[in-house]
Amino acid sequence: MRIDPFLTQRLMKSLLWSLTGLTLFFLIFIIAFISVKGLPQVTFHFLFHDIEDMGRAGGIFPTIVTTIYLTLVALAVASPLGVGTAIYLTEYTREGWVTRLIRFGAECLAGVPSIILGLFGFVLFVIKLNLGWSMLSGGLSLAIMVLPTIIRTSEEALKAVPREYHDVCYSLGIGKWRTITRVVLPCALPGIMTGIVLSIGRSIGETAVVLFTAGASLRLPATLFDSGRSMAVHFYILAREGLSMPNAYGTAAILIISILLINISAYSLMQRFIRRYS
Repeated sequence: MRIDPFLTQRLMKSLLWSLTGLTLFFLIFIIAFISVKGLPQVTFHFLFHDIEDMGRAGGIFPTIVTTIYLTLVALAVASPLGVGTAIYLTEYTREGWVTRLIRFGAECLAGVPSIILGLFGFVLFVIKLNLGWSMLSGGLSLAIMVLPTIIRTSEEALKAVPREYHDVCYSLGIGKWRTITRVVLPCALPGIMTGIVLSIGRSIGETAVVLFTAGASLRLPATLFDSGRSMAVHFYILAREGLSMPNAYGTAAILIISILLINISAYSLMQRFIRRYS
């Protein structure tokens, strides 16, 4: 029995639209639910005051500072390593067992559960290197976690740059490194930034790794060697222990808003770079 191709097209189009709508519905529902529950708690006092009574009262300012510290340390370590690895894989080596081994290792690392990475970071950074529960231990552990994302997205972005750009630069006598830094990287920057933004979002929302390596101190960290509690860990403890569900929803609302603002800002930045180098 032959099925009308136009009918099949309409059915598949309707199915795809339905799946897209369902995905958007869940996204909007989660954002709306958390916003309705949490935004009434978000005040100046909530954002810029210390935690009081184990989280039952006060604000979340120390958790905001801790989250920023951890994310910056993770990006400062993972970004140059990830982009450098991607440049090596695409520009300085031919396809072979070395590149396949590196890609396989990155994919395996991306599949390791965060709780295992947290335990690894605890043993290596907290105990063996004697860094203790600190911003540095947490940031280094997060860097290991987000490194595969930056490597893969950066590599795909570099591969997407037309090969003709290289040929033109070489024909003009421009060296390889200058070609990479002046031509290839600017063209690939939107894709590289996408991987970094994804890493920021994952770092902000990570709980297990941070709990094992940065601790859960309620104090405001003054240096990279101080312990602290991130917003995700704070939300987890408040919700799990039942200390204050209103404050837990408020913390969750700040997390979602932060990630949304980061994604919107990064999207705008990428569009500017695309227009500039297109």
